[in-house]
Amino acid sequence: MKIKSTEFVISAVGPSQYPEGDLPEVALAGRSNVGKSSLINKMLLRRNLARTSQQPGKTQTLNYYMIHAELGELFFVDFPGYGYARVSKSEREAWGKMIERYLREREPLKLVLQLVDVRHPPSADDVRMYEWLSHYGIPMIVVATKADKVSRSQWPKHLKVIRQTLGMPGHVPLVLFSSETGQGRDELWSLIAQAAGLPLKSPSEPPNIAQETEDNG
Repeated sequence: MKIKSTEFVISAVGPSQYPEGDLPEVALAGRSNVGKSSLINKMLLRRNLARTSQQPGKTQTLNYYMIHAELGELFFVDFPGYGYARVSKSEREAWGKMIERYLREREPLKLVLQLVDVRHPPSADDVRMYEWLSHYGIPMIVVATKADKVSRSQWPKHLKVIRQTLGMPGHVPLVLFSSETGQGRDELWSLIAQAAGLPLKSPSEPPNIAQETEDNG
């Protein structure tokens, strides 16, 4: 996916603030500090478009990022992180209602990326979010972040734990991702483009001769 430009659009708390139009939207959900901002920055090849923070629970709105790609446009929608104990119960309830309303009513929503930390088994909050998305039939991809923090030989073991803990059937994609190395970026863009109805390359785009030579070597 070739990105032409990106921009932060709005921090929304309700439907009246959502962008108008029908551009596809991809939402990002996960626990606080799971790496949502880092993933956005890596996916868009921007260093600080989405601000990372050492203060969990800082994001309290639905943050819209506009993506102008060579073959289409879409939004990333960053959710508040869940599972942070220092956020008051009333705040958590308000965020929950805001997110639930968005997920159930927002027609341009095409996909949810649920981020989990590959180093640890999914939390009870992760399981609840996964089960909620599954119950309502919302298309999703589970993204296991921080792959660079685990040795390559341990990846299969950790991914198996994630699938078993969440109860993921084989058809639900599980993408291993690292915002440090770019691991999983191309795979994730391919899945996002498919869900959003965007082509990965122009039909008139010439073939990659080097790749074809390697494949046929």
